[in-house]
Amino acid sequence: MIKDNETIEEFLDRHAVDVEEAVRKAAAQEIMPRWRRLAEHEVDLKSGPHDLVTDADRKAELYLTEALTALLPGSVVVGEEAVHANPTSYEAVRGEAPVWIVDPVDGTRQFVHGDTGFCTLVALARRGVLYASWTFAPARHQFATAVRGKGAHLDGERLRAGSPEPGRDLRVATSHPDFTTDEQKRSLLALRTEGVAPRPCGSAGLEYLAVARGESDATAFSWEAAWDHAAGLLLVEEAGGTHLTRAGEPFRITGGNTLPFTAARDAATAQRVAGLLSEGA
Repeated sequence: MIKDNETIEEFLDRHAVDVEEAVRKAAAQEIMPRWRRLAEHEVDLKSGPHDLVTDADRKAELYLTEALTALLPGSVVVGEEAVHANPTSYEAVRGEAPVWIVDPVDGTRQFVHGDTGFCTLVALARRGVLYASWTFAPARHQFATAVRGKGAHLDGERLRAGSPEPGRDLRVATSHPDFTTDEQKRSLLALRTEGVAPRPCGSAGLEYLAVARGESDATAFSWEAAWDHAAGLLLVEEAGGTHLTRAGEPFRITGGNTLPFTAARDAATAQRVAGLLSEGA
């Protein structure tokens, strides 16, 4: 818990490892025992055929909600499944209390299909500022962390996104068209141009990790849900990358962004992708 007059940074110095342990336990107890073993009654649809939820999502989020708020009394959780049940709870992202932003299973579709491309995402923020993030891909045995001002790491090794190699097409992961408006579709179509190689995205958290590792050059996403983006945005930033909306502004987890937006390995790539998105709108 935060002691009297203690800052979030000081809290993280003492408890970042405890958050990691909570994320690992949630995966070990609630997610991995159900991977490739889901019964039909453990999978439901939310808003459409691509928007799935499982018992693993629900139970892992409940576990993390209890564990994280116990570590930091007075904090609140904005989790994907709780917000689905009570949309007004999303307002806590804009509030004064420290907020844990949680996606218990990012890439639920991949999880349901038995693929390894899913992860658990946790970020800690306050007043719209991201302080730390945890990205755990348990089926791939990968754990990435980021702390504001202290860098990003994957399994203990420092991440540095670097810059794309000159002369090759930019590798950009883009939103699925089913989740875009007509205007956003036009914007994303502008990426189909010389020097850019767009492809459909998988788990948002793992796409951010790919950018932070320098395996992918950028993302181009058309939705704002903080649980999909918060952890990855800080991971990319602390690896040396940056993010911009179509309007040329940094993405805000509190909302009100001009979409689509990009997170990229370096400033030049972000400006290139954001410029194309703007031209296409």
